[in-house]
Amino acid sequence: MKRLRTLSTTRLIALALLVAVVAAVLAAVAIAAGRSNGPVPAQKPLAQALHDSITAPAPAGVTARIKFTNNLFPSGALGPVGSALMSGASGRLWATADGRGRLELQSDAGDVQIVWNQQTVTIFDASSNTVYKATLPQHSGSTDTGGALPSISELGTFLSQAREHADVSAARPTDVGGQPAYSVRVSPKHDGGLLGAAELAWAATRPVPLRVGIYAQGASKPVLELAATNVTFGAVPQSDVNVSPPAGAKVTDLGNLAQRSGGKEQHPKTAATGSAALAAAPFSAVAPATLVGLPRQDVRLVGHGDSRALLAVYGHGLGAIVVLEHAASGGGSSGMLGALPTVSLDGVTAHELATQLGTALTWRKGGVSFVLAGSVPPAAAEAAARALG
Repeated sequence: MKRLRTLSTTRLIALALLVAVVAAVLAAVAIAAGRSNGPVPAQKPLAQALHDSITAPAPAGVTARIKFTNNLFPSGALGPVGSALMSGASGRLWATADGRGRLELQSDAGDVQIVWNQQTVTIFDASSNTVYKATLPQHSGSTDTGGALPSISELGTFLSQAREHADVSAARPTDVGGQPAYSVRVSPKHDGGLLGAAELAWAATRPVPLRVGIYAQGASKPVLELAATNVTFGAVPQSDVNVSPPAGAKVTDLGNLAQRSGGKEQHPKTAATGSAALAAAPFSAVAPATLVGLPRQDVRLVGHGDSRALLAVYGHGLGAIVVLEHAASGGGSSGMLGALPTVSLDGVTAHELATQLGTALTWRKGGVSFVLAGSVPPAAAEAAARALG
């Protein structure tokens, strides 16, 4: 997390997108679905259904047709961006048993190729002729000697604790793509922001997910969804997963997504917290004690040197508002940020990205650059921005 605070806003957006796609890829790696009109499994308690799935034999390899739905960004919100990552697409998946794979998304704007192994992930976006590269977290020791899988009792305890903070449905027997499956719906009880619910369906007899969907409050259709059909199991040729991007593509290196276990990588440390952070900020920091009625839960100075920034969190849970302040540099907004729609904050022009799951604003005032983000509607985000003065 400390590394994220030192990235530019443009790279933060790119990294957030990468993390979302990688999460979708990891879910898709083990996707299993059969043909239509498949059987429905017997009713079971959720802990039992989860246990029976995760302890079942895993497939040796997967080939599938997939559909990625992305309704997060309103049409035109990011200007002329036409990437399949932003608008959704259909495609194919190839995955091996040793942690390698490729996800190909196809759209009129150009294909997106996502290739990964146990060490790295690369995303080639043909619409911008850009390659995004990142190093995945590494773990010491062999995965074959890892801890034992949780028992039914342990899963039941975990679910009981989870239900203190979220509404977790029972396991619903269903048929996903012809496979006997169970599905569960989870929704926050409080402080959930604009998030309505998440749904997951998994195979009843394999430790693999079949569908992942994220819903906004009050929505009947998912904002983000990954689904698969026409799945087959078996060995996957090396040529299907060892694909390199074009030699002339631009490369953006996002670095390590997390610190390696026992590694030597150095991360910027928090310079100060609380009132000491406000006093040490190398610019005229704002960070009030409350913001639109939300108490400040945390404030800290992050980074080092001229890149130091003040990070403040207001409120609790998914409904919290995060504000990042740093000294404004020369020039105006450019690239993706410059293409965002503008709004007026009492005479100050801000760029706004409004989605079904949250809002982000960026603006400059008094030699300070602000980035405000939260799982709140645009009106609430704009009110909070105006309250910062």
